[in-house]
Amino acid sequence: MTMVADIERLVDSYRVWLKQKTSIREIDSTWVEITTPYTDRHNDALQIFAKQSNDGYLLTDDSQIINDLEASGCNLNSVKRRDLLRVTLNGFGVKLNQSALEVKATADTFPSRKHDLVQAMLAVNDLFYLAQPIVESLFLEDVTAWLDTAEIRYIPNVKFTGISGYDHRFHFGIPKSKREPERIVEAISRPTKESAADFIFRWNDTREVRSADAQAYAILNDREHLVSSAVIDALGNYGIKPVPWTTRFEAEAKLAA
Repeated sequence: MTMVADIERLVDSYRVWLKQKTSIREIDSTWVEITTPYTDRHNDALQIFAKQSNDGYLLTDDSQIINDLEASGCNLNSVKRRDLLRVTLNGFGVKLNQSALEVKATADTFPSRKHDLVQAMLAVNDLFYLAQPIVESLFLEDVTAWLDTAEIRYIPNVKFTGISGYDHRFHFGIPKSKREPERIVEAISRPTKESAADFIFRWNDTREVRSADAQAYAILNDREHLVSSAVIDALGNYGIKPVPWTTRFEAEAKLAA
């Protein structure tokens, strides 16, 4: 069997799998539910809903993806997040109707438009939960919004030179006040052994050239997963105050002073 014939056989088997794993159920006289073999981050099958319209068909996810993200703590109301969502959907030709992802199709374009909607559903889910640079950016945005709301004054993106001669950047610097010393605040979106070690190194290298009573805070993203005790202990052992995001309000008074 040639390579081309072998690939054709595999493509055909994929089509068979796709058909066998797709189920259709009539909901009422208007809507039909299509369950696909593709799964979301909960390992649940993605479902789309179709109905006939005057000029063809309307396909929608019935707000499942956006509602699930928001229920999981991923707020999409900021300008930056809405822009990310819009750009992602535009890549698939999918429209956002309030919180529902929608496409319109004709009888001829139904297969490709259905595919576009499913791919958009997967992409939006991945955009906010699997792409590390974006996750980091969004968590930093949340921490910034919290500091602003709590009226905690800060200097963003501060840079200090450590005793090693290397420059180190930190997300926020809070100047000394009458009641509290200078404070460094770092937003850690993925609190792991590696990210904790990186912050510990930068802080240790830097605090040797800062005031003796300077303090460091690590805001730890624990919205999706609990932060391990090893990370908490490691930061604490080096004089860094760990602040899980879900308990951040307990640190407001010290940071705002």
